[in-house]
Amino acid sequence: MSEGRVLETHPSTLAGRTVLVTGATHGIGRAVALRLAAAGARVAIHGRSAVAADEVAAALAPYGGCAGRFLCDMGKHDELPRFVADVTSVLPDLDTLVLIAGADVLTGEPARWSFERKLEELIRVDVTATMLLARAFGRWMKERFPAGQGEEITARGSIVTTGWDQAETGMEGDSGELFAATKGAVMAFTRSVARSLAPQVRVNCVAPGWIRTKWGEGASDAWQKRAVRESLLRRWGEPADIAAAVAWLVSPDAAFVTGQVLPVNGGFRRA
Repeated sequence: MSEGRVLETHPSTLAGRTVLVTGATHGIGRAVALRLAAAGARVAIHGRSAVAADEVAAALAPYGGCAGRFLCDMGKHDELPRFVADVTSVLPDLDTLVLIAGADVLTGEPARWSFERKLEELIRVDVTATMLLARAFGRWMKERFPAGQGEEITARGSIVTTGWDQAETGMEGDSGELFAATKGAVMAFTRSVARSLAPQVRVNCVAPGWIRTKWGEGASDAWQKRAVRESLLRRWGEPADIAAAVAWLVSPDAAFVTGQVLPVNGGFRRA
């Protein structure tokens, strides 16, 4: 990850906002947490490892510190109601939710799992947990920000989910089938829940392309070349690129944007 790009000084476009970033202990989630904090937001983080969460919390110190540190296994759905209750209790002013947490089935032991087991894990973490949390936090935000009687309403809440840029076009192989199905579900859900939560809460989806996360750093030479070849900008994306897109989506500059899927892929091209 290009840490320097994440830690650049950015205008305080998010001053006064309180954000929770799930999956904030590594990769894209970490980059998002740092970028939003640099833009002036109070940022709380979620992760599964206390050690990793403490490390990210320390990295947030130059921006005013961590607004909260919450541990939860997103695959254990019976823990999610308590997670929501804990977050809203500690952060009664929460107005922004960035759902980055997802299952890693491409590296380590999970890379050797069967197709069926990988699919089950992705559905449990990437799809179901995302849906349950977006609905729970979204409804909570909607109740906090009543629409009022006027015709013009400014959405005060914002939620961002995570999709995949090739979910709508498809990709060959087991991974293509797995992520097209599960991330495609998240993208479709985002468009619908945006309607449910409007006008008080905006909901959008960021759809990363080839991003140099843990898998990308260790990918084979063939995949390294493919990632570069399939981008019009002829390079891998970095977590900082996704973080910049998220920062825009939750900012006042995107106040008239909801129910959208934003591909961040350097301009995908079929080679």
